[in-house]
Amino acid sequence: MRIFHRSPSATGRLVLALWLTLLCNPLHTYAAGQMPPDTATVLPPEVTRALNAAGLPPGQFAVAVQAVDAAAPRLLHNAARPMNPASVMKLVTTYAALEKLGPAYTWKTELRGDNAPRDGRLEGNLYLVGSGDPALTLERFWLLLRQLRDRAEVRQIGGDLVADRRAYRLPPFDPAAFDNEPLRAYNVNADAALVNYTALRFTLVPDLAAGSVRLVQEVPQEGLAVNARIAPGAGECGDWREKLTVRFDPAGKRLDIGGTFPLVCGEKPLHLAPLAGDAYLAGLFRPLWRELGGQFAGQVREGPAPAGGVPLLRWESPSLAEIVRDTNKYSSNVMARHLFLALADTPAGEAATLAGARQGLRQVLAEKGLSFPELAVENGSGLSRDDRIAARSLLQLLLTAWKSPVMPEFVASLPLAGRDGTLKRRFGNGSSAGRAHLKTGSIEGVRAWAGYVTDAGGRRWALVALAGGPKAGAAWGPVEALLEWVASQSPTPQAAPSTPLSN
Repeated sequence: MRIFHRSPSATGRLVLALWLTLLCNPLHTYAAGQMPPDTATVLPPEVTRALNAAGLPPGQFAVAVQAVDAAAPRLLHNAARPMNPASVMKLVTTYAALEKLGPAYTWKTELRGDNAPRDGRLEGNLYLVGSGDPALTLERFWLLLRQLRDRAEVRQIGGDLVADRRAYRLPPFDPAAFDNEPLRAYNVNADAALVNYTALRFTLVPDLAAGSVRLVQEVPQEGLAVNARIAPGAGECGDWREKLTVRFDPAGKRLDIGGTFPLVCGEKPLHLAPLAGDAYLAGLFRPLWRELGGQFAGQVREGPAPAGGVPLLRWESPSLAEIVRDTNKYSSNVMARHLFLALADTPAGEAATLAGARQGLRQVLAEKGLSFPELAVENGSGLSRDDRIAARSLLQLLLTAWKSPVMPEFVASLPLAGRDGTLKRRFGNGSSAGRAHLKTGSIEGVRAWAGYVTDAGGRRWALVALAGGPKAGAAWGPVEALLEWVASQSPTPQAAPSTPLSN
């Protein structure tokens, strides 16, 4: 073309200027499922200053911001670049689960027997048939066993306790593979017959007067020897967990907890997962059943429930809306893994797989007009080095969720800045305190935030911020500046309508 080889006319210059303005400021409306192309927008000065102060290169920081009632984004910075979102990936999983299953969805756990109980005795095995309930906690498991005693009238179990985990078909799992921390509760894998997240809860109780630290075991685990030698520490609380040493001897079933604990910390919970599967279930079931007056001399093992077994009880989980809230508020990895597997489209009687869950997730997104070609999901929890998504894709998901019937459940599941969940002690002194619902994500070399912020004029904004690289941990300052910038926005004054000229 030769159009630019000649001097443009005044009209041509005006058209060209208008075209360039629209190109650099995309204010037109985009169809559902579409986003404008990424643009090299300029970050707010306060955010740029915070990035410089943190030593975080702008190229390792991605941002996407848009008012939920706007036609186009207000701010895009590196927003098309696929990045690791860490636990912010839980937003993709939980939104898809709410859309696919509905807020009232529940999981069912069944107790079956080889025979019907007679005179308080169950001859043969007791089968725990799991469907993937992510919230069969210690308290709920105790209630289930109490119902077995009182409603099913079982006092003695003549055979074994058999856990039927066929609802899932998962590859071999190494809890040390992600970060070489196999005892940390966040590294627990999904389990179709999961009980109490396969975790032990301890409470560290400092005694200021005596200058000592006591370890209280909150979850019974028969056969596990716990040896605690924790020295009282001085100074600030800080990252108190890193000052402890935890070692587990699987052969001797011995857990040693040592190191130091600052007395100023007050009471702190410590969650550990040294045992898995049948070993954990056996150590929990035996003391609980005995406390309820029950008798059991068999083994705890995995196996299939017979097709002709006798139904004894059916336990129903809390609703999906409640589970999504716990998943996002407290960033539960094992819950997110279970929600992810619930997305798998599997025929009745067939096991859910990770591959089926990935396919089911993409199907839900496609049905909502969401296409994320860069999306890579390993297990739905964000606990992965390989997960990828772009900031503007997350923004698009947030905007779509805002217009969904499941929006109230989704938004209410996000931590509230300075108030609860993973943000209880974050952003509590700024303008966003109590006005930002944000999911956070954090793994080595990654920090992420995504959710909704209400500005000074009451307008709601969707916001995404992703940071990667060795300085990612310093991104809290820039994100706080970004939140303050969004929270301080006020409605743009509308131009007064023009009065047509009379002839």
